[in-house]
Amino acid sequence: MSDPSPDSDWAAAMAEQAGEAQNATEKLLEKFGAHSQVTTTANDIDMVLDIPVQLTVELGRTRIAIKSILQLAQGSVVELDGLAGEPMDVLVNGCLIAQGEVVVVNDKFGIRLTDIVTPSERVRKLHR
Repeated sequence: MSDPSPDSDWAAAMAEQAGEAQNATEKLLEKFGAHSQVTTTANDIDMVLDIPVQLTVELGRTRIAIKSILQLAQGSVVELDGLAGEPMDVLVNGCLIAQGEVVVVNDKFGIRLTDIVTPSERVRKLHR
């Protein structure tokens, strides 16, 4: 008997997450009777699904002088402003879209999203 591969564990976790999100969306749409409008929107969204974006998870930030950077070596520690247990920022193309917490599955790190920035909040930040 062989151990399950880490990729299959991630795939199973992602599939479970997608199924839960789809079920929640369908229930919400049934409640408001807007199912036909979503199908049209889904077809419009298909046009952008293959566009690559840069996803960044930020543990924290710091300012450091070039002199200090040049002194860094293997095993050096750089102190960040983030605290242990604090939510991490998730950015897409440099724009904050969510916050989350670190999870580990078969010795690989991931992030569980705990708070999603609403589209209206994102638009407000663009106008600042």
